[in-house]
Formats: sequence, structure tokens, C-alpha cells
Amino acid sequence: QVELVESGGGLVQAGGSLRLSCTASKRTLNTNVMGWFRQAPGKEREFAAAITSGGVTIAYADSVKGRFTISRDIAKNTVYLQMNSLKLEDTAVYYCAEDIHRRWTIARTVEEYDTWGQGTQVTVSS
Repeated sequence: QVELVESGGGLVQAGGSLRLSCTASKRTLNTNVMGWFRQAPGKEREFAAAITSGGVTIAYADSVKGRFTISRDIAKNTVYLQMNSLKLEDTAVYYCAEDIHRRWTIARTVEEYDTWGQGTQVTVSS
């Protein structure tokens, strides 16, 4: 079982930035589609962004498009989510996930992802 570990969450004021990181200690994250999801209190987990193998294709939820950037660093075996212009409604637990069945196309539903991290809390204050 691959263990995904997220980091980089925290408390930030509206308009600020954070960069989340996702890494795995046991094997490479450079092969399959990697995604970021988020879950706000009382809401279902939702898709935020995903990136295919080699970064060929990237997808964003409309709510984060233009503000968030997903990327992957092969050498560091890490996937990032750069979050800029943060809003109050971005407050959530952010999860990194791997879709072991896809390399070149992106799924946007929770059920399509197989391996999940424990999540990192992002809180945006006014």
C-alpha cells in the first residue's frame, strides 16, 4: 500500500497563498494521474485539480481555475498544489490522491482514485 503524505497546510488570510506538497516514501508518484481533492466542513469531498503522467494534461475545477496550479517534480517524487488568491470558501481539508488506472486521462470523481493521503487542513481567514 502506497502511503501518500500531504504537507503545507495552515492558516492564511484571504488573498494569501499556500503551497501544498504530496509525496510517497515507498514508490514513485511519477507514473499515474495524481489529483488534489478538498472537503469543507459538512460538505462532500470535491475535485480540485489533477495532472497526468509527465504533466501532459492538467485539469482544474472551475472554482479554483486561474488561482491554483498543480505540478509534479519527478526528481523529488512530489506533487504540488500552489494556491494563490485564497478565498474564505477555500477552507477545507485537502487530500492528495492517486488514480492507479489512468496515466493520460483525468477523472474528477472521488471513486476513481485509489490511494489517498490523510489530508492537510487549509484555513482561510478574513
